[in-house]
Amino acid sequence: MTRLPAPLNALPFPVIASPLFIISNPKLVIAQCTSGVVGAMPALNARPAAQLEDWLIEITEALASYNRTHPEQPAAPFAINQIVHKSNDRLAHDMALCVKYKVPIIITSLGAREDINAAAHSYGGVVLHDVINNKHARKAIEKGADGLIAVAAGAGGHAGVKSPFALVQEIRQWFDGPLALSGSIATGGAVLAAQAMGADFAYIGSAFIATVEARAAEAYKQAIVDGNSDDIVYSNLFTGVHGNYLAPSIRAAGLDPAQLPHSDPSAMNFGGDNAKAWKDIWGCGQGIGAVTRVQSAAEFISQLKREYAAARQRLL
Repeated sequence: MTRLPAPLNALPFPVIASPLFIISNPKLVIAQCTSGVVGAMPALNARPAAQLEDWLIEITEALASYNRTHPEQPAAPFAINQIVHKSNDRLAHDMALCVKYKVPIIITSLGAREDINAAAHSYGGVVLHDVINNKHARKAIEKGADGLIAVAAGAGGHAGVKSPFALVQEIRQWFDGPLALSGSIATGGAVLAAQAMGADFAYIGSAFIATVEARAAEAYKQAIVDGNSDDIVYSNLFTGVHGNYLAPSIRAAGLDPAQLPHSDPSAMNFGGDNAKAWKDIWGCGQGIGAVTRVQSAAEFISQLKREYAAARQRLL
């Protein structure tokens, strides 16, 4: 049985919303948490850096208020994503604010650091580190992460190439802590499948882009509604790290999705200058064929819960 530390041991529904660069915002995070899933947001979405404190105040106060009026069904905790990469010159500032406001869950990406993990642990926070292979998973746990997010083939944004079956299987051979699975999950049935494979949680991102609260262009949301897995392109051109993107946005930028050059990984940049690439080139996963309309986050999560219950019933 998986060891789930607080605040992960009492989630109303086994879903963690992935932090969407540029797109996630306090309004979306609050809607996710009050609907029973972990809401998440990259610290770098707050621009300028001083805005992060305002956003953390907004989220913590809104969730505290909700919990006071809904003691029988409190909100799920929220998470802040930290890009642990040398190009992120805001990391120390942003992490200090997470400590100040005791952010329940820290999601780390693109690097595992013992000092970041220790900072979260100083107030009882939990660290989940996203990984694309078993080697990186072991390194993250060795450096003090509490849990893992297995980013399998088909995930939106920076994604790996491993089958979710292989990735979860290899990690579970040695790790019995919190494990979330990312990659093409957009239905309640897929949430149940992730659990059946051995994950504790499903990690859902792209489907939340097509929600009312998401800070994404309407054309971006509609492209997700209209698209399917055939519209997803895997490339390292835009950030130096391979990721999945929507072909229509690549064409709109004057590029041929089928003839993209390769980027030099040493030129990776995840600081402020990188925002334009993500604004113009739309990250997206392969699971969007299940997204058929733009709706509120609460409506989408209710849909997931109905589908999850129906999938469980089919197995009885």
